[in-house]
Amino acid sequence: MIPPYILRRLARQDAPQFSAAARAAKEALSHVRSVQSARTAPRPAVPPGVRDAKPGPPSRSIYDAAGSETLPGKLVRKEGDPTSGDVAADEAYEGLGNTHRLFADIFGRNSIDGAGLPLDASVHFGKLYDNAFWDGKQMVFGDGDGQVFERFTRSLSVIGHELTHGVTQFSAGLAYRNQAGAINESMSDVFGVLVEQYVKKQSVPEAIWLIGEGLFTAQVQGSALRSMKAPGTAYDDDVLGKDPQPDSMDSYVRTSADNGGVHINSGIPNRAFYLTAEALGGNAWEAPGQIWYETLTGGSLPATATFSVFARTTAAAAVELFGSGSTEHDAVRTAWETVKVKL
Repeated sequence: MIPPYILRRLARQDAPQFSAAARAAKEALSHVRSVQSARTAPRPAVPPGVRDAKPGPPSRSIYDAAGSETLPGKLVRKEGDPTSGDVAADEAYEGLGNTHRLFADIFGRNSIDGAGLPLDASVHFGKLYDNAFWDGKQMVFGDGDGQVFERFTRSLSVIGHELTHGVTQFSAGLAYRNQAGAINESMSDVFGVLVEQYVKKQSVPEAIWLIGEGLFTAQVQGSALRSMKAPGTAYDDDVLGKDPQPDSMDSYVRTSADNGGVHINSGIPNRAFYLTAEALGGNAWEAPGQIWYETLTGGSLPATATFSVFARTTAAAAVELFGSGSTEHDAVRTAWETVKVKL
């Protein structure tokens, strides 16, 4: 969840008040490499009939890793159990359920893989662990270092973001590098905010459009990890630096770091989704969400898609769902033109 460029800045801190954060960042960086390596592995083919499976109820299991890095840990709450009394475990349980509900109720998807996959999560992973991630099979949450980051179960958009990596894994299988990787990250941001908006019943203008609100401690000058409405404005802090996300191709970042800038350049497709939703109004999980979901799961998006290919696929999805020349189709095309991506 935490981009490597943030972790690298934290790892270089030598001020006493950030000693715990620096140690935590170094530890998290080692895991980032392994998670990214897993995401670059070839994806299995989508099972036939997945998109037609009828959604069933969630099947959640929450485990306590108790500060270890051995997964999954001790089972502390399973589907239907009352609250455990562990705030992180109960937040994870609710977050998994809310994400499952969005995909089932709005998109007709039967869990993350489309075939009823049980939703497992481990909390209290590692010592002051500064991250959360989907490892291809389950969710994992750290408690944060307490100096820069709070516990990672606090943010519903974080939970929705990481579980959507699973949806992408079992659908388009987008490569985790360069522009395809940035689209992969953007898809997770899109459905992360949609989970939060759906639960809160927020319309497009009511929503905050932030990813990871509430993760920073009071010591950080920032509101969240990323802003979809205004990429590059989520934080501006002496320790973390300034949010580096571009909001159009005019400031696209060419880099070999972070698998070709997958977390930085995701700001461009993120803003395209926001602009589409802004133009259409109402609830973003309706027309805009349906267009993006069809794009992700419709079978026509190549794993190595560029921004232009992705933009054309969203436009085609808008035509398929709402018709050529529709308000929805026009909104999609205008959004991509605004962020300077050629269709």
